[in-house]
Amino acid sequence: MAGQLPPGLMISAPRSGSGKTTLMLGLLGVLRRRGRDVQPFKSGPDYIDTGFHTAAIEAARRSTNLDTWAMGAAEISHHVATAAGADLILAEGSMGLFDGVARTGASGTGASADLAAMMDWPVVLVLDVSGHAQSAAAVALGFATMRANVKLAGVVLNRVASARHEALVRAGMKDVGITVLGALPRQKEIAVPERHLGLVQAEEQSTLPSILAEMADFIEKHLDIDALVATAGVTTPQSGQTTNGTSPPGQRIALARDAAFSFVYPHLLEAWRKAGAEIIPFSPLADETPDPDADCCWLPGGYPELHAGRIAQARKFREALKNFAATRPVHGECGGYMALGEALIDADGQRHEMTGLLGLVTSYEKRRMHLGYRLATLTAPIPGRQPGARLRGHEFHYSTILTQPDEPLADVVDAEGTRVPETGSRRGHVTGSFFHLIAEAAA
Repeated sequence: MAGQLPPGLMISAPRSGSGKTTLMLGLLGVLRRRGRDVQPFKSGPDYIDTGFHTAAIEAARRSTNLDTWAMGAAEISHHVATAAGADLILAEGSMGLFDGVARTGASGTGASADLAAMMDWPVVLVLDVSGHAQSAAAVALGFATMRANVKLAGVVLNRVASARHEALVRAGMKDVGITVLGALPRQKEIAVPERHLGLVQAEEQSTLPSILAEMADFIEKHLDIDALVATAGVTTPQSGQTTNGTSPPGQRIALARDAAFSFVYPHLLEAWRKAGAEIIPFSPLADETPDPDADCCWLPGGYPELHAGRIAQARKFREALKNFAATRPVHGECGGYMALGEALIDADGQRHEMTGLLGLVTSYEKRRMHLGYRLATLTAPIPGRQPGARLRGHEFHYSTILTQPDEPLADVVDAEGTRVPETGSRRGHVTGSFFHLIAEAAA
Protein backbone atom coordinates (compact mmCIF):
# COMPACT_ATOMS: atom_id res chain seq x y z
CA MET A 1 0.00 0.00 0.00
CA ALA A 2 3.10 2.25 0.06
CA GLY A 3 2.53 5.55 -1.72
CA GLN A 4 -1.26 5.30 -1.60
CA LEU A 5 -3.50 7.44 0.54
CA PRO A 6 -5.58 5.44 3.02
CA PRO A 7 -9.32 5.90 3.56
CA GLY A 8 -10.36 8.44 6.17
CA LEU A 9 -12.96 9.44 8.74
CA MET A 10 -13.81 12.70 10.48
CA ILE A 11 -14.63 12.39 14.20
CA SER A 12 -17.00 15.25 15.01
CA ALA A 13 -19.97 16.26 17.16
CA PRO A 14 -22.83 18.80 17.33
CA ARG A 15 -20.88 20.90 19.84
CA SER A 16 -17.80 21.04 22.05
CA GLY A 17 -17.89 18.83 25.13
CA SER A 18 -19.73 15.95 23.45
CA GLY A 19 -16.89 13.45 23.83
CA LYS A 20 -15.09 13.50 20.49
CA THR A 21 -11.60 13.77 22.04
CA THR A 22 -12.24 10.70 24.21
CA LEU A 23 -13.45 8.79 21.14
CA MET A 24 -10.51 9.96 19.02
CA LEU A 25 -7.82 9.11 21.56
CA GLY A 26 -9.49 5.83 22.47
CA LEU A 27 -9.73 4.77 18.84
CA LEU A 28 -6.10 5.64 18.20
CA GLY A 29 -5.08 3.53 21.19
CA VAL A 30 -7.22 0.53 20.20
CA LEU A 31 -6.00 0.55 16.62
CA ARG A 32 -2.37 0.87 17.76
CA ARG A 33 -2.86 -2.23 19.95
CA ARG A 34 -4.21 -4.06 16.92
CA GLY A 35 -1.15 -3.19 14.85
CA ARG A 36 -2.92 -0.71 12.59
CA ASP A 37 -0.94 2.22 11.16
CA VAL A 38 -3.12 5.31 11.66
CA GLN A 39 -2.37 8.89 10.61
CA PRO A 40 -4.17 11.42 12.84
CA PHE A 41 -5.04 15.00 11.93
CA LYS A 42 -6.76 17.87 13.74
CA SER A 43 -9.20 20.19 12.02
CA GLY A 44 -8.59 23.79 13.00
CA PRO A 45 -5.88 25.63 14.93
CA ASP A 46 -5.93 23.58 18.16
CA TYR A 47 -2.24 22.80 18.66
CA ILE A 48 -2.66 20.93 21.96
CA ASP A 49 -4.78 18.05 20.61
CA THR A 50 -2.16 17.11 18.02
CA GLY A 51 0.27 16.33 20.85
CA PHE A 52 -2.24 13.94 22.41
CA HIS A 53 -2.84 12.25 19.05
CA THR A 54 0.88 11.71 18.55
CA ALA A 55 1.25 10.30 22.06
CA ALA A 56 -1.68 7.92 21.53
CA ILE A 57 -0.31 6.28 18.39
CA GLU A 58 3.23 5.80 19.77
CA ALA A 59 4.63 5.84 16.23
CA ALA A 60 6.94 7.84 14.02
CA ARG A 61 3.92 9.63 12.58
CA ARG A 62 2.90 13.03 13.94
CA SER A 63 -0.54 14.57 14.04
CA THR A 64 -0.89 17.76 11.98
CA ASN A 65 -3.38 20.63 11.90
CA LEU A 66 -5.50 21.05 8.76
CA ASP A 67 -7.31 24.38 8.54
CA THR A 68 -9.62 25.34 5.69
CA TRP A 69 -9.71 29.03 6.64
CA ALA A 70 -5.94 29.45 6.75
CA MET A 71 -4.81 26.85 4.20
CA GLY A 72 -5.69 26.38 0.56
CA ALA A 73 -7.01 23.04 -0.67
CA ALA A 74 -3.71 22.15 -2.34
CA GLU A 75 -1.76 22.88 0.83
CA ILE A 76 -4.14 20.75 2.90
CA SER A 77 -3.72 17.94 0.37
CA HIS A 78 0.06 18.32 0.65
CA HIS A 79 -0.16 17.68 4.40
CA VAL A 80 -2.65 14.82 3.95
CA ALA A 81 -0.14 13.17 1.59
CA THR A 82 2.02 12.41 4.64
CA ALA A 83 -0.50 9.65 5.39
CA ALA A 84 0.73 7.63 2.39
CA GLY A 85 1.28 4.03 3.38
CA ALA A 86 -0.91 4.17 6.49
CA ASP A 87 -3.95 1.94 6.97
CA LEU A 88 -6.36 4.69 8.01
CA ILE A 89 -6.73 8.45 8.50
CA LEU A 90 -8.61 9.75 11.54
CA ALA A 91 -9.25 13.50 11.72
CA GLU A 92 -10.64 15.06 14.89
CA GLY A 93 -12.97 17.99 14.38
CA SER A 94 -13.18 21.17 16.43
CA MET A 95 -16.30 22.66 18.05
CA GLY A 96 -19.46 21.51 16.25
CA LEU A 97 -19.31 19.90 12.80
CA PHE A 98 -20.60 22.95 10.91
CA ASP A 99 -19.15 25.64 13.19
CA GLY A 100 -16.86 28.10 11.46
CA VAL A 101 -16.58 31.78 10.66
CA ALA A 102 -19.06 33.68 8.51
CA ARG A 103 -16.60 34.66 5.77
CA THR A 104 -14.78 32.03 3.71
CA GLY A 105 -10.99 32.03 3.93
CA ALA A 106 -8.40 30.21 1.82
CA SER A 107 -10.65 27.21 1.08
CA GLY A 108 -13.46 27.27 3.63
CA THR A 109 -14.80 28.70 6.86
CA GLY A 110 -12.62 26.61 9.14
CA ALA A 111 -15.52 24.26 9.90
CA SER A 112 -14.76 20.56 10.23
CA ALA A 113 -17.50 19.94 7.65
CA ASP A 114 -15.47 21.86 5.05
CA LEU A 115 -12.50 19.53 5.55
CA ALA A 116 -14.67 16.40 5.52
CA ALA A 117 -16.29 17.49 2.25
CA MET A 118 -12.96 18.46 0.67
CA MET A 119 -11.33 15.08 1.41
CA ASP A 120 -14.50 12.95 1.05
CA TRP A 121 -14.17 11.70 4.63
CA PRO A 122 -17.44 10.41 6.12
CA VAL A 123 -18.30 11.78 9.57
CA VAL A 124 -18.63 9.75 12.75
CA LEU A 125 -20.88 11.95 14.89
CA VAL A 126 -20.51 11.72 18.67
CA LEU A 127 -23.90 12.46 20.23
CA ASP A 128 -24.36 13.30 23.90
CA VAL A 129 -27.77 11.70 24.42
CA SER A 130 -28.16 12.59 28.09
CA GLY A 131 -31.57 14.14 28.66
CA HIS A 132 -33.29 12.79 25.56
CA ALA A 133 -34.05 9.49 23.79
CA GLN A 134 -35.77 9.13 20.38
CA SER A 135 -35.41 12.88 19.89
CA ALA A 136 -31.67 12.34 19.47
CA ALA A 137 -32.48 10.90 16.05
CA ALA A 138 -33.86 14.27 14.95
CA VAL A 139 -30.53 15.88 15.83
CA ALA A 140 -28.62 13.20 13.92
CA LEU A 141 -30.95 13.47 10.94
CA GLY A 142 -30.41 17.20 10.79
CA PHE A 143 -26.65 16.72 10.70
CA ALA A 144 -26.99 13.99 8.08
CA THR A 145 -29.03 16.18 5.71
CA MET A 146 -27.68 19.70 6.29
CA ARG A 147 -25.06 19.54 3.52
CA ALA A 148 -25.27 17.17 0.57
CA ASN A 149 -21.48 16.96 0.28
CA VAL A 150 -21.00 15.91 3.92
CA LYS A 151 -21.68 12.21 4.45
CA LEU A 152 -22.64 10.78 7.84
CA ALA A 153 -21.03 7.39 8.48
CA GLY A 154 -23.02 6.85 11.66
CA VAL A 155 -23.29 7.97 15.25
CA VAL A 156 -21.65 7.03 18.53
CA LEU A 157 -24.04 7.52 21.44
CA ASN A 158 -22.36 9.04 24.48
CA ARG A 159 -23.46 9.31 28.13
CA VAL A 160 -26.11 6.61 27.82
CA ALA A 161 -27.92 6.21 31.15
CA SER A 162 -29.15 2.60 30.97
CA ALA A 163 -29.94 -0.33 28.68
CA ARG A 164 -33.50 0.96 28.29
CA HIS A 165 -32.23 4.43 27.41
CA GLU A 166 -29.94 2.95 24.78
CA ALA A 167 -32.76 0.88 23.28
CA LEU A 168 -34.99 3.95 22.94
CA VAL A 169 -32.25 5.99 21.27
CA ARG A 170 -31.40 3.13 18.93
CA ALA A 171 -35.09 2.79 17.98
CA GLY A 172 -35.21 6.44 16.97
CA MET A 173 -32.04 6.08 14.90
CA LYS A 174 -33.41 2.99 13.16
CA ASP A 175 -36.59 4.86 12.23
CA VAL A 176 -34.60 7.50 10.32
CA GLY A 177 -32.03 5.09 8.86
CA ILE A 178 -28.97 6.21 10.82
CA THR A 179 -26.36 3.63 11.82
CA VAL A 180 -25.37 3.39 15.48
CA LEU A 181 -21.69 2.42 15.72
CA GLY A 182 -21.59 2.10 19.48
CA ALA A 183 -22.92 3.37 22.79
CA LEU A 184 -20.76 4.76 25.59
CA PRO A 185 -22.34 4.52 29.04
CA ARG A 186 -22.56 7.46 31.37
CA GLN A 187 -19.67 7.31 33.79
CA LYS A 188 -17.24 9.49 35.64
CA GLU A 189 -15.28 11.35 32.98
CA ILE A 190 -11.81 10.09 32.14
CA ALA A 191 -9.98 13.15 33.38
CA VAL A 192 -7.38 14.97 31.34
CA PRO A 193 -6.06 17.99 33.29
CA GLU A 194 -7.09 21.39 31.93
CA ARG A 195 -6.08 25.03 32.32
CA HIS A 196 -7.00 28.36 30.77
CA LEU A 197 -5.87 27.60 27.18
CA GLY A 198 -7.33 24.09 27.15
CA LEU A 199 -5.86 20.71 28.07
CA VAL A 200 -2.51 20.57 29.82
CA GLN A 201 -0.08 19.65 27.08
CA ALA A 202 0.77 15.99 26.49
CA GLU A 203 4.49 16.32 27.23
CA GLU A 204 3.74 17.82 30.67
CA GLN A 205 1.68 14.86 31.93
CA SER A 206 3.52 11.96 33.58
CA THR A 207 0.25 10.01 33.94
CA LEU A 208 -0.71 10.35 30.28
CA PRO A 209 0.05 6.71 29.31
CA SER A 210 -2.40 5.40 31.92
CA ILE A 211 -5.06 7.95 30.89
CA LEU A 212 -4.72 6.93 27.22
CA ALA A 213 -4.86 3.24 28.13
CA GLU A 214 -8.06 3.84 30.11
CA MET A 215 -9.62 5.63 27.13
CA ALA A 216 -8.65 2.78 24.78
CA ASP A 217 -10.14 0.18 27.14
CA PHE A 218 -13.38 2.16 27.40
CA ILE A 219 -13.76 2.60 23.64
CA GLU A 220 -12.86 -1.00 22.80
CA LYS A 221 -15.42 -2.34 25.27
CA HIS A 222 -18.37 -0.35 23.95
CA LEU A 223 -17.80 0.17 20.22
CA ASP A 224 -17.83 -2.09 17.18
CA ILE A 225 -14.36 -1.02 16.07
CA ASP A 226 -14.35 -3.06 12.85
CA ALA A 227 -17.73 -1.69 11.77
CA LEU A 228 -16.60 1.87 12.48
CA VAL A 229 -13.36 1.49 10.50
CA ALA A 230 -15.27 -0.07 7.62
CA THR A 231 -17.22 3.18 7.13
CA ALA A 232 -14.08 5.11 6.14
CA GLY A 233 -14.22 6.76 2.73
CA VAL A 234 -11.65 7.02 -0.03
CA THR A 235 -9.45 10.07 0.49
CA THR A 236 -9.72 12.51 -2.43
CA PRO A 237 -6.84 15.03 -2.43
CA GLN A 238 -7.12 18.33 -4.27
CA SER A 239 -4.65 19.44 -6.92
CA GLY A 240 -3.08 22.87 -7.33
CA GLN A 241 -0.09 24.92 -6.32
CA THR A 242 0.72 25.42 -2.65
CA THR A 243 1.83 28.77 -1.25
CA ASN A 244 5.23 29.32 0.32
CA GLY A 245 3.65 30.13 3.68
CA THR A 246 5.76 27.57 5.47
CA SER A 247 9.19 28.59 4.15
CA PRO A 248 11.77 28.84 6.97
CA PRO A 249 12.67 32.11 8.73
CA GLY A 250 16.37 31.35 8.34
CA GLN A 251 18.96 28.71 7.56
CA ARG A 252 19.95 28.14 11.21
CA ILE A 253 17.03 28.80 13.54
CA ALA A 254 17.47 29.12 17.30
CA LEU A 255 14.08 27.93 18.60
CA ALA A 256 12.96 28.47 22.20
CA ARG A 257 11.47 25.18 23.32
CA ASP A 258 10.29 24.29 26.83
CA ALA A 259 7.15 24.44 29.00
CA ALA A 260 6.91 28.22 28.57
CA PHE A 261 7.55 28.22 24.80
CA SER A 262 5.95 25.10 23.38
CA PHE A 263 3.35 26.27 20.88
CA VAL A 264 4.66 25.79 17.36
CA TYR A 265 2.73 23.99 14.64
CA PRO A 266 4.24 20.62 13.59
CA HIS A 267 3.65 21.39 9.92
CA LEU A 268 5.81 24.53 10.18
CA LEU A 269 8.76 22.73 11.74
CA GLU A 270 8.50 19.92 9.21
CA ALA A 271 8.41 22.40 6.31
CA TRP A 272 11.42 24.28 7.69
CA ARG A 273 13.42 21.06 7.91
CA LYS A 274 12.38 19.93 4.42
CA ALA A 275 13.57 23.29 3.09
CA GLY A 276 17.03 22.53 4.51
CA ALA A 277 16.88 24.68 7.64
CA GLU A 278 18.56 23.55 10.84
CA ILE A 279 16.48 23.99 14.01
CA ILE A 280 18.53 24.43 17.19
CA PRO A 281 16.29 24.28 20.30
CA PHE A 282 17.18 25.91 23.60
CA SER A 283 15.35 26.38 26.92
CA PRO A 284 14.93 29.87 28.37
CA LEU A 285 13.55 28.31 31.57
CA ALA A 286 16.84 26.42 31.99
CA ASP A 287 18.65 29.74 31.41
CA GLU A 288 20.02 28.45 28.11
CA THR A 289 21.01 30.84 25.34
CA PRO A 290 20.27 30.91 21.61
CA ASP A 291 23.00 29.35 19.49
CA PRO A 292 25.47 32.15 18.71
CA ASP A 293 25.90 30.82 15.15
CA ALA A 294 22.16 30.93 14.37
CA ASP A 295 21.00 33.55 11.90
CA CYS A 296 17.61 34.13 13.56
CA CYS A 297 15.83 33.38 16.83
CA TRP A 298 12.17 32.35 17.10
CA LEU A 299 10.22 32.42 20.38
CA PRO A 300 6.92 30.58 19.93
CA GLY A 301 3.83 30.85 22.06
CA GLY A 302 3.20 28.91 25.23
CA TYR A 303 2.69 29.75 28.88
CA PRO A 304 5.12 32.47 29.95
CA GLU A 305 2.50 33.67 32.43
CA LEU A 306 2.93 30.41 34.38
CA HIS A 307 6.72 30.76 34.43
CA ALA A 308 7.21 34.53 34.50
CA GLY A 309 9.32 34.43 37.65
CA ARG A 310 11.76 31.95 36.17
CA ILE A 311 12.03 33.93 32.93
CA ALA A 312 12.76 37.06 34.95
CA GLN A 313 15.54 35.20 36.78
CA ALA A 314 17.06 33.67 33.60
CA ARG A 315 19.79 36.30 33.37
CA LYS A 316 22.07 34.43 30.95
CA PHE A 317 19.18 33.91 28.54
CA ARG A 318 18.06 37.52 28.73
CA GLU A 319 21.55 38.95 28.26
CA ALA A 320 22.40 36.58 25.40
CA LEU A 321 19.13 37.37 23.64
CA LYS A 322 19.88 41.11 23.83
CA ASN A 323 23.32 40.52 22.32
CA PHE A 324 21.79 38.31 19.61
CA ALA A 325 19.16 40.94 18.74
CA ALA A 326 21.81 43.61 18.25
CA THR A 327 22.83 42.03 14.92
CA ARG A 328 20.21 39.42 13.93
CA PRO A 329 16.42 39.12 13.81
CA VAL A 330 14.41 37.87 16.77
CA HIS A 331 10.68 37.15 16.46
CA GLY A 332 8.12 36.18 19.10
CA GLU A 333 4.59 34.84 18.71
CA CYS A 334 2.03 35.42 21.49
CA GLY A 335 3.82 34.06 24.58
CA GLY A 336 7.12 34.71 22.86
CA TYR A 337 5.97 38.26 22.12
CA MET A 338 5.16 38.80 25.80
CA ALA A 339 8.62 37.57 26.79
CA LEU A 340 10.20 40.08 24.40
CA GLY A 341 8.33 42.91 26.14
CA GLU A 342 9.19 45.08 29.09
CA ALA A 343 7.16 43.25 31.71
CA LEU A 344 4.45 40.67 32.37
CA ILE A 345 2.00 41.06 35.26
CA ASP A 346 0.70 37.71 36.48
CA ALA A 347 -2.77 36.78 37.76
CA ASP A 348 -1.80 37.82 41.31
CA GLY A 349 -0.80 41.29 40.15
CA GLN A 350 2.94 40.71 40.52
CA ARG A 351 5.12 42.40 37.90
CA HIS A 352 7.92 40.33 36.32
CA GLU A 353 10.61 41.93 34.18
CA MET A 354 10.92 40.35 30.75
CA THR A 355 13.72 40.83 28.20
CA GLY A 356 12.87 44.47 27.44
CA LEU A 357 13.63 44.15 23.73
CA LEU A 358 10.19 45.64 23.04
CA GLY A 359 8.15 48.07 25.15
CA LEU A 360 5.14 45.75 25.49
CA VAL A 361 3.62 45.32 28.95
CA THR A 362 0.92 42.67 29.36
CA SER A 363 -1.23 41.68 32.32
CA TYR A 364 -3.17 38.59 33.45
CA GLU A 365 -4.57 40.32 36.55
CA LYS A 366 -7.88 40.84 34.75
CA ARG A 367 -8.09 38.11 32.15
CA ARG A 368 -9.89 38.72 28.87
CA MET A 369 -10.05 36.12 26.12
CA HIS A 370 -8.81 37.06 22.65
CA LEU A 371 -9.72 34.35 20.17
CA GLY A 372 -10.14 34.09 16.42
CA TYR A 373 -8.61 33.88 12.98
CA ARG A 374 -6.37 36.72 11.85
CA LEU A 375 -5.19 38.01 8.48
CA ALA A 376 -2.07 40.12 8.87
CA THR A 377 -0.42 42.29 6.23
CA LEU A 378 3.14 43.02 7.30
CA THR A 379 4.27 46.65 7.37
CA ALA A 380 7.79 45.59 8.39
CA PRO A 381 9.84 42.44 7.80
CA ILE A 382 9.92 39.43 10.09
CA PRO A 383 12.36 36.52 9.66
CA GLY A 384 11.57 34.95 6.29
CA ARG A 385 8.88 37.49 5.29
CA GLN A 386 9.03 40.93 3.70
CA PRO A 387 6.69 43.93 4.09
CA GLY A 388 3.46 43.38 2.19
CA ALA A 389 3.33 39.64 2.90
CA ARG A 390 -0.18 38.52 3.85
CA LEU A 391 -0.23 35.88 6.57
CA ARG A 392 -3.10 33.76 7.81
CA GLY A 393 -3.17 32.56 11.38
CA HIS A 394 -5.01 32.90 14.65
CA GLU A 395 -4.91 34.55 18.07
CA PHE A 396 -5.74 32.88 21.39
CA HIS A 397 -4.69 34.33 24.73
CA TYR A 398 -6.09 35.85 27.93
CA SER A 399 -3.67 38.72 28.45
CA THR A 400 -4.46 42.43 28.39
CA ILE A 401 -2.14 44.91 26.69
CA LEU A 402 -1.26 47.72 29.08
CA THR A 403 1.41 49.32 26.88
CA GLN A 404 2.36 48.67 23.25
CA PRO A 405 4.51 51.73 22.43
CA ASP A 406 6.65 50.51 19.54
CA GLU A 407 5.94 50.81 15.83
CA PRO A 408 3.22 48.38 14.66
CA LEU A 409 4.33 45.27 12.84
CA ALA A 410 1.25 44.65 10.69
CA ASP A 411 -2.25 45.65 9.74
CA VAL A 412 -4.38 42.90 11.28
CA VAL A 413 -8.03 42.04 10.68
CA ASP A 414 -10.22 39.23 11.97
CA ALA A 415 -12.09 36.70 9.85
CA GLU A 416 -14.89 39.22 9.25
CA GLY A 417 -12.44 41.84 7.99
CA THR A 418 -12.66 44.01 11.12
CA ARG A 419 -9.38 45.59 12.24
CA VAL A 420 -8.03 44.47 15.61
CA PRO A 421 -5.71 46.44 17.92
CA GLU A 422 -3.22 43.58 18.39
CA THR A 423 -0.95 44.77 15.57
CA GLY A 424 2.29 43.46 17.00
CA SER A 425 5.44 45.56 17.46
CA ARG A 426 8.87 46.14 15.97
CA ARG A 427 12.03 47.72 17.26
CA GLY A 428 15.34 47.29 15.48
CA HIS A 429 15.85 43.61 14.64
CA VAL A 430 13.10 42.54 17.07
CA THR A 431 9.51 41.82 16.06
CA GLY A 432 6.57 40.17 17.77
CA SER A 433 2.83 39.70 17.59
CA PHE A 434 -0.06 37.86 19.24
CA PHE A 435 -0.69 36.36 15.81
CA HIS A 436 0.31 32.70 15.28
CA LEU A 437 1.35 32.00 11.69
CA ILE A 438 -0.36 29.05 9.98
CA ALA A 439 0.13 29.81 6.27
CA GLU A 440 0.80 32.60 3.82
CA ALA A 441 -2.27 34.01 2.10
CA ALA A 442 -2.51 34.07 -1.68
CA ALA A 443 -1.97 37.50 -3.24
